[in-house]
Amino acid sequence: MDTNLEEKIATKELERGYSKAEKLLQDEDKFERFLQRLEKKLEVIPGVGSKLAEVPIMASLVKNYVKKEYTDIPIGSVIAIVSALIYFVSPIDLVPDSIPGIGYVDDVAVIGLCLKLVEADVKEYKKWREDNGKEIVDGADE
Repeated sequence: MDTNLEEKIATKELERGYSKAEKLLQDEDKFERFLQRLEKKLEVIPGVGSKLAEVPIMASLVKNYVKKEYTDIPIGSVIAIVSALIYFVSPIDLVPDSIPGIGYVDDVAVIGLCLKLVEADVKEYKKWREDNGKEIVDGADE
């Protein structure tokens, strides 16, 4: 698939989730259930790629944002991250996850685009976690 086409599709899917992301951020219980679904999906993905390896960090960032422990990030970045995570968790997407070998191509594209958009914010969050002794251990919060 053409890289420009992949990015256009990923952009469209990311933007489609913005309103859902905003609503999810307003309900702590729903957000917690969403994180649990995210963790379950990560457990079943064989050979998680480098882009998807950032998913637990992105989820942790948003969790700390919702808990008001980490707020040094623009709301637009938080919304983009949640939108990408919603797409990632959704069982209905452009390429069904059940298709061997290519089922996660669209998930990687959406997560990758989001990371490109919020890269500096994620780096700052990682530094904050390290400075505050909150590093991720085996993909989970300590």
